[in-house]
Amino acid sequence: MHIESLEYFKQIAKVKSISKVASNSHISQPALSQQVQKLEDSLGKKLFIRSNRGVKLTESGEIVLKYADNMIRTYNKMLADLNNQKSKEIKIEGEHTIATYCLPCAILNMQFKFPSHEYNLIAASSAKIEQDVLSDICEIGFTTRPVEAESLNSQEVINEKVVLISPPAFNLPEKLKLEEILEHKFVILKEDCIIKENFKAALTDLNYNFDKIDIISRLDSTEALKTLVRKGYGVAFVPYNAVRDEFSAQEINVSRITDYNLDYDIYMINKKIELLSKEATEFIANFKKLGKHICY
Repeated sequence: MHIESLEYFKQIAKVKSISKVASNSHISQPALSQQVQKLEDSLGKKLFIRSNRGVKLTESGEIVLKYADNMIRTYNKMLADLNNQKSKEIKIEGEHTIATYCLPCAILNMQFKFPSHEYNLIAASSAKIEQDVLSDICEIGFTTRPVEAESLNSQEVINEKVVLISPPAFNLPEKLKLEEILEHKFVILKEDCIIKENFKAALTDLNYNFDKIDIISRLDSTEALKTLVRKGYGVAFVPYNAVRDEFSAQEINVSRITDYNLDYDIYMINKKIELLSKEATEFIANFKKLGKHICY
């Protein structure tokens, strides 16, 4: 199976059109159809149902799509490793908020200690990170949950404080009980995350339904949450590391919930030490020495 056929297959599955992919890829439509046919022949399965309105995946196509992205990225990682056999780059993936606010300062500390190391930091979901470590797409991952795979190591390395941020005009105190904030308007992330899960669990303990919360906006990023809070639209739960600068500049207020612990641990995950490069092993051993509050 040629990796190029898989790449074309993935693109067609996304846009549901062979002609559009052919145009975007500067390849003739018959040549692209031939690539798809070769892939189907090699697998012995029909992957697309063709019609005048485009194409859609068959049941077999859905299965191939499930694995195609990881196979392509693994192949590209292999090529990168072959082209950089003397490189000391360490590929690291972190859950989105961790990669944005927590890891950069920690990695800078490591860079001072190991100036010959190079670090490639990428943001991803915790589930994807675990799969990428298993597939050797990255060597080290940082997630909000311990790993499920028995072949991986995981260790708590950072404790992340979660705070309620609010506009200064709200004049909220530094310490609050959860029930004291429930009448406020909230801005939250669209996707499920550990902060939202912990918030929901605390509300359940209070016999309060999450759906009763006045949510004025569901956003894609913590940066977007901060923007709406700064503009006075509502309150939000975020990692303290994400708002230290705004808090210092008095652009927002920060409060801690006293009756529920919404903080969470960050886990470093990796394969067994004997399977890692010398550089990755050095990183892991010394990262642990930084302690759980490396970014404060």
